Amino acid sequence: MMSSRFSFSLLSASLAMAFGGLMHVPAIAATQPAVEKQAILPAGVQFVRTVEGINEYLLPNGLRVLLVPDASKPSTTVNITYRVGSRYENYGETGMAHLLEHLMFKGSKEHPRLWEEMSQRGVQFNGTTSYDRTNYYETFAANPATLTWALSMEADRMVNSRISGDDLKTEFSVVRNEMEKNENSAIGMLMQRVIASSYQWHNYGKDTIGARTDVENVNIPHLQAFWRKYYQPDNATLTVAGAFDSNQVLKLVAQQFGKIPRPKRVLEPTYTLDPAQDGERDVTVRRVGESPAVVAMYHTMPAANADYPATEALALILADSPNGRLYKALVEAKKTVDVFPYAANLDEPGFLLIGANLRGDQDTAEAKKIMVSTIEGFAQKPVTEEELARAKAKLNSDLAQVFNDPEKFAVALSDNIASGDWRLMLLFRDRVNALTVADVQRVATTWLKTSNRTTGSFIPDAKPDRAPAPAKADVVAELKTFKPSAAIAQGEVFDSSPANIDKRTEKGILSNGMKYALLPKTTRGNTVVMAMNLYMGDAQSLKNKGVIPELTAAMLNRGTEKLSHQAFTEELDKLKAKVQISGGVGSVNISVETVRDNLPKVVGLVSDALRHPAFNADEFAQLVNAQLAQLEESSKDPQALAVDAVRSANNHWPADDPRYYHTISEKIAALKGAKLADVQAFWTSFYGIHQNDQAQIAVVGEFDSAALKSQLESTFSAWKSEQAFQRLNRVYNETPAKDLRIQTPDKANAFFFASMNLPTGEQHADYPALVMANYLLGGNVNSRIFNRIRQKDGISYGGGSGYSASYLDNFGSFSAYAIYAPQNREKLETGMREEINRAVKEGFTAAELEDGKKSYLQERQLQRSQDSLLAQELAANLFLGLTMQRDADLDKKIAAVTGADIKAALQKYISYEKLTRVFGGDFK
Repeated sequence: MMSSRFSFSLLSASLAMAFGGLMHVPAIAATQPAVEKQAILPAGVQFVRTVEGINEYLLPNGLRVLLVPDASKPSTTVNITYRVGSRYENYGETGMAHLLEHLMFKGSKEHPRLWEEMSQRGVQFNGTTSYDRTNYYETFAANPATLTWALSMEADRMVNSRISGDDLKTEFSVVRNEMEKNENSAIGMLMQRVIASSYQWHNYGKDTIGARTDVENVNIPHLQAFWRKYYQPDNATLTVAGAFDSNQVLKLVAQQFGKIPRPKRVLEPTYTLDPAQDGERDVTVRRVGESPAVVAMYHTMPAANADYPATEALALILADSPNGRLYKALVEAKKTVDVFPYAANLDEPGFLLIGANLRGDQDTAEAKKIMVSTIEGFAQKPVTEEELARAKAKLNSDLAQVFNDPEKFAVALSDNIASGDWRLMLLFRDRVNALTVADVQRVATTWLKTSNRTTGSFIPDAKPDRAPAPAKADVVAELKTFKPSAAIAQGEVFDSSPANIDKRTEKGILSNGMKYALLPKTTRGNTVVMAMNLYMGDAQSLKNKGVIPELTAAMLNRGTEKLSHQAFTEELDKLKAKVQISGGVGSVNISVETVRDNLPKVVGLVSDALRHPAFNADEFAQLVNAQLAQLEESSKDPQALAVDAVRSANNHWPADDPRYYHTISEKIAALKGAKLADVQAFWTSFYGIHQNDQAQIAVVGEFDSAALKSQLESTFSAWKSEQAFQRLNRVYNETPAKDLRIQTPDKANAFFFASMNLPTGEQHADYPALVMANYLLGGNVNSRIFNRIRQKDGISYGGGSGYSASYLDNFGSFSAYAIYAPQNREKLETGMREEINRAVKEGFTAAELEDGKKSYLQERQLQRSQDSLLAQELAANLFLGLTMQRDADLDKKIAAVTGADIKAALQKYISYEKLTRVFGGDFK
C-alpha cells in the first residue's frame, strides 16, 4: 500500500498522489435532469446531477456515487474515497489512518482472504493515505462478475473489516518497514521537517505515516473506534469509471451498500487553523548522504479558494524545468542539479514548496539565498504574459492526461472529493484558463514574502509586513459561478483480444525500411499513443562506448537546432503532449502521448529532436550533473548497491563489450570524463536507418492512418545511418553462487536482492512453466514469498521474485528481492530460503495453480487494454516479425501448464543456494 506523504499535484507526478479534505456539501439540484432517465434508479437511489458526462447519485445512508462511463477501453476502475486522513488524528493517534489503510487489506467477514481474491481476478489495486482522505481502488479487465465482486468487497470491508490485534502484529512491522524506507530519503525527510516546522498547530504539520511511538504503541480499541467513526457510507464517495453497465452498477450499489445503515454519530468539522506566520523559520537535517538539498515553503490557501490555481501557476513559473525562473537561476547557473515545485492541493490552508537537489561540491547557502530572492522577487520582477501562457499550457496538458484516462480520472477525483466537492476538479480547470497576469502577480506578492517563509530567526520590526491568516473556503459559494463544459468525447467499445487487435492493425514497411503497425480506434478525449524503437550498431562498432549512448538519447529531449530546451517543452505543453526519448547501448525508445489533432505536429517535433538535436553545451553540463547527483546518492543507497553488486557479479562480458555491466562507481567515473563531442559523434554515426529491422513504430488511438503514413515517409525516408545493425545477442553463462554483505551506515531500511542466469528463452519448452512458477512463488500479491515475509512474518513492506527471458536467445534470469529492517536480516533470509526451496521440493497445490492461472491471464488481458502498453508490444512484435498471435499462443500454453510441469522446471533450474545473494543495509 502507498501512504502519500507528499501530494501528486498537477505539477509533479513524482511526488505521489494528491491530498484532499472533508467538507459535507448538501445536494444541489441537478444541472441536467434529463440524464436521470438514462439509468433505471433502484429504490432509494437518488439522482443528484450530471456534469460533463459524470453522473452523481445519493443513497439514503449518505453514500455518494459517481459514474464515469467510458467503453473505449475494456477496463473498469472502482475507487472509494473516505474523507479521513492524518488531519483527523488526535494526540496519540498519529498514523491511525495509515494503519487502517493497511489493515483494510487483511480481510473482512465475507472476504477473509482479500489478497488472494484480488490475485485470482487479476486485479490491479492499491490504497493511499494522505492528510484529508484515504482511498482504495481496483482496476481490472471489464467483466460484470469482477465488478460485482469489487462492489461487494468494498461494501463488506467498509463495515466488516477485521481490524484485529493479531493482524496488527503481522502488519505492524510492515508499516514500520515502510516508515524506515521513507527515512532513507534525505530529500523526503527534509521536506517533512520543513512542513512540520512551518505549522504550529494544524495537523498538516504531522507526517501521514505517524509518529514512531504512536505506531509502536497503538491501542486496538482506539483504532477500532477511529475506524467505526470514519469508515461509514455518509463519509464516503464511490466512483466507478471505465467500461460498465450503469443499470447494473446502480443495482449492485443499492444491494451491497444500501443495506448499510446510516450511522447515528455526527462528524463535526475540524476548526484548528494556524495564525499568520510572523517570522521566517529554518530547519537543518544532518544525515548520511551524498547529495545536499534546499527547500523553501510558504503558507497558501485551500484548493477550493479562487486563488489556488494561481499558486499552481506560480509553482511552474518558478520551478518548471527547463522554463522556470529558478531553473535559470540555479540549474543553468550550475548552482543546483535540479529544482522541483509542489503546490499542495488541500481542503484547508495549504502551502507552496520549492526544492532543489545539489551535488556535494555545490554551496547550499548560496543556492538557498538565490532560491529565496527569486521566489520573493516578484515585486521587482513581475509575472509576464509569456510566463503565464507557458504555465497555463503545462497545467492544461497535465489535466488532459488525467481527464482522458478514466482510471487516472477516477482516482484523481479523490482529492477533490476530500477538498469539498468532486466538481472542484472541473472548476480548477476553468479557473486556470481564466487566470490573468494580475491574478498571479497579486497572489505572489501576497503570500511569497519573508515573514511567511521557513527561516528560523526572530527579527524585531516596527511595521511587520505579514501575509494574512489563511481562512477556510466556502465550497458551496465557490461553486455558484461554476458552469459545466461539454462532456469529454467518448471512445468505442474495443475488443482487446489478440485476434481482434491483429484484425484491426495495419502493418507495412516504409521505403527506408521502417516498419509500422497502425491501430486506429476512437478513444476518450481523442487520445493517441505512439511507440518507436530504433536499433543501432553491432558488437564491434559499439565497443568502449560506455555512458555515451545513454547521454546521447537523453540529450535529444533537450532542444533542437530551431527550438531551445525551454521552447521545445513549451511547444509540447501547448500540444498537450508527453514525449520521452531514452536509450542505451544499441537501442533508443521513443514514447508519445497526445490527441488526434496535434499528432502531426508532435511527430514533427519528435522528428526534429531525432534528426536535428541542439547538443547545447550548457544543457549537456546540466544533464551530466543531474546524472552524477543521482548516482552519487545511489552510492549510499542499500537497494541500488545490492542490485549493482548482483549485476556486477553475474556479468561475464569483457569491459570493452557493449553488454558489459558498468557499476555505479564506473558510471560516475565515465560521466566525469564524458565530452559533448563524443555524444555528437555517436549521434552522427549511429542514428538513422540502415536496413530493415532497425526501426519500428506503432501507433494506437485516434489518428488519420493515411496522413500519418505519408508524414512518416516524408519525415524519415532520407534518414540514413552510417553503421550497419546487428542485434547484440545474449549468451547464457552459469552464475557462481555468492553471499555478500554491503554496509550502508545510517540507513534505517535494508534491501535484499538475489539473481541467477537461466538457459531458457521465451521459445524454450520450459518457459511457460517457469513463468507460472515465478508468478506463484513471488510474482503477485498472493504469492508464497509475499505471504511469508509480509502477511505471516510481518517483516517486509514488499518483496517477491521476477523471471525474464529473451525471445530470440536461450537466455533468462530469475531474481528475488525484499525490503526489511536490518535487524530482521536473518529472519528474512530464512523466509526466502524456505519458500524458494519448499516450492522447488514440493511444487504448488492444484488450487494455487488454478487461481494463479486465472489471475495471470486476467492481468495479461488488462495489459492489452492499456494503449501505451499495447503500442510498445506492437512495436516489439514488428522487430521480432510476430503478430499478437504470440500473446494468444502463450495464453494457451499457460492454461495448459500442469503442477508437474512447474515442479520439474523448478527442480531443473532453481534453488536458493544457486543465487548470487546480496544484503545491503546498516547491519552494525
